[in-house]
Amino acid sequence: MSAVSGTRRTAVVIGGGISGLASAALLARDGFSVDLVEAREQLGGRAGSWERDGFRFDTGPSWYLMPEVFDHFFRLLGTSAAEQLDLQGLDPGYRVFFEGHGDPLDIRASAARNADAFEEIEPGAGLQLAKHLDSAARTYDVALERFLYTSFTSLRPFLSARVALQAPRLLQLLTEPLERFVARRFRDPQLRQVLGYPAVFLGSSPDRTPSMYHLMSALDLTGGVKYPQGGFTHLIGAITDLAAREGVQMHTSTRATRILTTADAARPGGRRRPRASGVQVQGPDGRTRTLPADVVVATADLHRVETTLLPRDLQTFPDSWWRRRTPGPGAVLVMLGVEGELPQLAHHTLLFTRDWHENFSALREGRVPSPASTYVCRPSATDPSVAPAGHENLFVLVPVPADPGLGRGGLDGAGSAAVERVADEAITMLAEQAGIPDLASRIVVRRTVGPAEFSEDLGAWQGSMLGPAHTLRQSAFFRAGNASKKVDSLLYAGSSTIPGIGLPMCLISAELVAKRLRGDRSASPLPEPEPEPEPKSESESESESESESESESAEEVIA
Repeated sequence: MSAVSGTRRTAVVIGGGISGLASAALLARDGFSVDLVEAREQLGGRAGSWERDGFRFDTGPSWYLMPEVFDHFFRLLGTSAAEQLDLQGLDPGYRVFFEGHGDPLDIRASAARNADAFEEIEPGAGLQLAKHLDSAARTYDVALERFLYTSFTSLRPFLSARVALQAPRLLQLLTEPLERFVARRFRDPQLRQVLGYPAVFLGSSPDRTPSMYHLMSALDLTGGVKYPQGGFTHLIGAITDLAAREGVQMHTSTRATRILTTADAARPGGRRRPRASGVQVQGPDGRTRTLPADVVVATADLHRVETTLLPRDLQTFPDSWWRRRTPGPGAVLVMLGVEGELPQLAHHTLLFTRDWHENFSALREGRVPSPASTYVCRPSATDPSVAPAGHENLFVLVPVPADPGLGRGGLDGAGSAAVERVADEAITMLAEQAGIPDLASRIVVRRTVGPAEFSEDLGAWQGSMLGPAHTLRQSAFFRAGNASKKVDSLLYAGSSTIPGIGLPMCLISAELVAKRLRGDRSASPLPEPEPEPEPKSESESESESESESESESAEEVIA
């Protein structure tokens, strides 16, 4: 029961990205009366959308990995991924072009075929890949079972026999960099790049990311890359609809300006700690009002939440804490509408430069790499709805330093000089490596986004496109926790907190909030509700009635 109203418990969720929408839906499912506030007009956060001249672009996440996490989340809300999404398996999962090498490498939807491809590049690498993937699968299973669905508030989940038996191996995986782990099995630099690339998904580099994250190879190298038809905008729409169905009240163009607190009862030992009591917001009309709450869940960028919505004495993660942390890279995004077809590109394409280490060194030192390893998404390869007939939709992502000073993007080359220079170089490199010499002349729509947009529009710390990097000091139990240490009933979700970066991780972070409020300190996912029985057809009902009648007649005869 609510301490505020004496009726249903109330919650206010700050931020309308995937973690905010998921948190709101799960809390409403658990009986809370939930208000969600989003500063922008559009829900989705980093998983946004933009349209022009018949082209529709996802402006953020574009890889659908860890499908069991999505499946579990949807089942918690009484539905399924199959019911909500039209998922297409990708084969190849992605294509890789290597600077200085003519032929690309296709990563197929088959571990065996990938082993064959590795073997062609380096004798013996096929068998080594099988061992790598076996290790990745075992690590992934342990992570799901013990490390991802926990807030690390209890040691009990880590005292199991299975974890104890694997403790030495897990400790090595946490402390050994991914780059060194991969190099012990593979000599060829191309193969090392493919297996080290998951570090970029985590906002880091292979030499700084714990080798624990080689578990991601169990996803993309075994046929696990999928795409939701309609794009990731459709995924956000599905979760938004489910939140609305659960009764969540969503307020867009409504900015949280302050987290309100009230004095709480004395704790053991006479200590007192304030409790979150609501959120002060500014609506689209410019007026300020208060949304009272028993629980506040902040899913917006954690740095902005802590340093702008709370007074200094109530900040668990003040500026001094962030100065000792490492942001993931920034990004220049380039959205291109292209006339004609581009069969040279797969749905996902990676362009790796020869000097891999220089790329990551430049990012750490605040320099824009040139040339820069680049990611290209061509969703029109799978989804005809994202581009007009006879055209292609390209989303290009170039990692750059997390530096809002690089500026904003713009339409048709109107962004800052630094941002447009990065975009031009990426287009040139794509044309050369993929063999599309007339690419630039075929572009009919162009928009860029720079680190300043991430900082100003999304509130991202230092303009990072992903959040704090997954270095050792910022992974697992070393990552920012999901509850304030200074304010009771103030919880956190999203990529800034545990378990980390990526859409699946954000869904898990929302579930961790629900687990905390249930008092669930286990390391297991929440139990899923029993599926509702399908309604019986009229013929089935008649058949059952006849069977019951025959049974009753038989009983009368026996009697």
